[in-house]
Amino acid sequence: MADIQTDLYLKRKIDSFLLEWKNKPYHKPLIVQGARQIGKTESIRRFARENYDHFLEINFALMEEYRTIFDSGYGVDKIIKAISFVNPSFVFVPKKTLIFFDEIQVVSKGATSLKCFREDGRFDVICSGSLMGINYQEIESNAVGNKEDYLMRSMDFEEFLWAKGYKEEQIDDLFSYMKEAKPLPKAVFDALSELFRDYLVIGGMPEIVKTYIRQNHFAGILNQQRQIIRDYEEDITKYAGGLDKARILDVYRKIPVFLGNENKKFFITKVRTNARSKDYVGVIDWLVNSGIVNISYCLEEPSLPLRGHYHPNHFRLYFMDTGLLIGSLDEQAQDDLRQNKNFNTCKGALYENIVGDMLSKAGYDLFFYKDEKGRLEMDFFVRDKDSLVPVEVKANDGSTISLNKLIDEEKYQDVRFGIKLGNKNIGFNGKFYTFPYFLTFLLKRFLNS
Repeated sequence: MADIQTDLYLKRKIDSFLLEWKNKPYHKPLIVQGARQIGKTESIRRFARENYDHFLEINFALMEEYRTIFDSGYGVDKIIKAISFVNPSFVFVPKKTLIFFDEIQVVSKGATSLKCFREDGRFDVICSGSLMGINYQEIESNAVGNKEDYLMRSMDFEEFLWAKGYKEEQIDDLFSYMKEAKPLPKAVFDALSELFRDYLVIGGMPEIVKTYIRQNHFAGILNQQRQIIRDYEEDITKYAGGLDKARILDVYRKIPVFLGNENKKFFITKVRTNARSKDYVGVIDWLVNSGIVNISYCLEEPSLPLRGHYHPNHFRLYFMDTGLLIGSLDEQAQDDLRQNKNFNTCKGALYENIVGDMLSKAGYDLFFYKDEKGRLEMDFFVRDKDSLVPVEVKANDGSTISLNKLIDEEKYQDVRFGIKLGNKNIGFNGKFYTFPYFLTFLLKRFLNS
């Protein structure tokens, strides 16, 4: 169904966004947000090389000599003069030059200059930095009204398919089967199921995907995953500010433990002995805002609007990349998953984690529901224009009692149909659609249609 891609640049969804941004008249300076090592810098560099005659990149973390370029003021000419004194080889040609300020969190007052760049209009400016390092409230206050934001995440399954050589028309073909509720041909279903298992194991961190593409096997990938986890933990100790860094690490490291429990609810009081919720104020928000975890809130009742009916202290936490969740498990986890054995409850947690990640990457906030008696539970909720749509994640082909209740019982008036995700082909039984896991990335397009 696809040819192997030889170009080691991985096509990303930000590519088309950057081109649209450039072509908009009077576009504002752009800030690309996102966690570390998700491909922000590489994508911006490629865009610059293909669309500008002149490109200058200043990394404030690595190039300390540039950290004072705003000291003489925020006017564009003053900044250019300061940059030129450090490196006189840089060329500034109006309308043909892109200035890239990387690791902007190191010199966050640089965001104040964005107003001057916007008003001046001669040069395009893109800023980037790790959300883990950005004090974004400070940057927001310094640049309010003078910037545009783009939130980038690790590669979703569609980008992974692009890396494997799949084309847009093949994605459109998959979507046409969804619209018609028509089962995929067995060869297509089997091929995509195998690719999805690979994606589940390796995740969407670009350098790891490149390793997988180059060698077409999994050797060394677990070590790469664990190195990224160590890097994130090191950044927590570096950037956590006034919060207790040990408590942030406690929470981050306990995510796999709670996902392995049947309930999956994250209990602050069980993070460590004598832990109290009041001691962890701000810790969860910090991890979520850093971009390295996804949070799903429990609905107080399954009804619209979603943001008007959730409990802020009842939540589940997921890794933002399931490959990193795999990397946090024991040495045999990758082999077990590929062979579809020995996963028990953890298998369900992995599928739930990756569905949550795919929904989040599609732009959905995450919500679930579990009643007080535990008789009705639903993994996720999304919505279309008119209705609330329950999404059930099935690690095994079990019964769908909760899904049927939500659809059948009159008290759940906002629910008209549901979606079941599993290792099953496409189908519709008059009440809910069944889709294979690997089509989750197309759910928003399906519901919008």
